[in-house]
Amino acid sequence: MYELTVERRFSAAHHLRNYEGPCARLHGHNYRVEITVSGEVLDNRGMLVDFGPLKALCDEVLEDLDHRCLNELPVFATTNVTAENLAAHIFHQVASRLPEGLRMGSVRLWETDGSSVTYRERT
Repeated sequence: MYELTVERRFSAAHHLRNYEGPCARLHGHNYRVEITVSGEVLDNRGMLVDFGPLKALCDEVLEDLDHRCLNELPVFATTNVTAENLAAHIFHQVASRLPEGLRMGSVRLWETDGSSVTYRERT
């Protein structure tokens, strides 16, 4: 089994609902995301997947989040924009676009340099 990870970044604003504290107010983050995919078969070049197209696929997903107020997006109309929910959203969006033979491994999302969450599905 091979695992391949790319790191991407985006900036966005949000506020937490049903939360006591400063994060209930609108604020922003410069998010860092590690997206890991896995697979067992290498192509004729000896690659699981080329980094370039994988980065482009991830950027496609993150473009919908970048420089937005995340609370205003339909996907978060009734779901709180926590790091946990955002990581799961990114995971599922990337997973739905992966080429055949690749599986989602995990999404690790940093809100700040010292705070991150990892989402993966049970196997």
